[in-house]
Amino acid sequence: MTVTHDGEGEPALPAKLAAHPSVRAVLSRRKAGEDAGPPPVLDADWLRELCLAAGADDVAAVGLDHPDLAGEREYVLGALPGTRTLIAMAFRMNRDNCRSPARSVANQEFHQTDEQANHAARGVVQALQDAGHRAINPSVGFPQEMDRFGTDRIWMVAHKTVAVAAGLGVMGLHRNVIHPKFGSFVLLATVLVDAEVSEYGTALDYNPCIDCKLCVTACPVGAIGKDGAFDGLACTTHNYREFMSGFTDWAQTVADSADAADYRSRVPAAESASMWQSLSSPPGYKSGYCLAVCPAGEDVLGPYLEDRKEYLKTVLRPLQDKRETLYVLPGSRAQEYARRRFPHKPLKEVTGGWAPPE
Repeated sequence: MTVTHDGEGEPALPAKLAAHPSVRAVLSRRKAGEDAGPPPVLDADWLRELCLAAGADDVAAVGLDHPDLAGEREYVLGALPGTRTLIAMAFRMNRDNCRSPARSVANQEFHQTDEQANHAARGVVQALQDAGHRAINPSVGFPQEMDRFGTDRIWMVAHKTVAVAAGLGVMGLHRNVIHPKFGSFVLLATVLVDAEVSEYGTALDYNPCIDCKLCVTACPVGAIGKDGAFDGLACTTHNYREFMSGFTDWAQTVADSADAADYRSRVPAAESASMWQSLSSPPGYKSGYCLAVCPAGEDVLGPYLEDRKEYLKTVLRPLQDKRETLYVLPGSRAQEYARRRFPHKPLKEVTGGWAPPE
């Protein structure tokens, strides 16, 4: 095979490839010094301005070798071999949208911010790519790696873990990251890149949580303990009723129904309509009240400090008083808690999609 070599360090290429116009253009740019390759280290100030201009409200980077990210390495490197840095970005949400007892308002806010975060992260990746780096932006939420469902975790990167390691906040009792300025009203995105950064973020030296325990009080299924315990199964069974596990339970109900009349006796019309809405639009959260009532964060804390009684009246009580169905596993602590603390909220026993009904 005939090969060519320019004698100045360029690789030997087959003659046909070397004669291709695109190859000649690339080699010409290299020879002229116009394509020197990406900088080995990203400038932290440049990176921050890039992310803020893309739409993020705060940003910090952390090296993949950070000890708190040991559990992330396998998955991150599987998604982008050669990853050196994770860029954590926070996107603030409109607080009263999240606090509204009208779940359609709150869910719209969550999903709109999701879209903003994904769009911004994609723009950051494009800029990094244009600078010569390899980078990807895993989804803020769904889609995820469903081929691993049932055998391994389905998320590519744990955004909360990365954000805490980078110094964007601290994990609260409610298992949401509390940003020092924006409080719990943030969604997170992560960009993976194959370069180091000139300056990495550091973990916060204090916890923005003010230990008010309002998240404990607001949760309708008792998933959050005052002592820091968290019942993830109770949370997912109710709050994520119209996500993956709840859909599985609903699909099993459809399959088990003898006919349309039997199905209607098991599933009220409003519940069918709500499931349809979550299938045709982004799925809706049933609660998220722990986030809604949280007063932490410098931008959020003022009204709580000025008049705590009024804060409880206008933020906490409407969520507690709302009449709504709570989804619980039969015989669970969540069922007992909800029946005792929220007797005006109807309960519905479900499998949660985690196991076949007995």
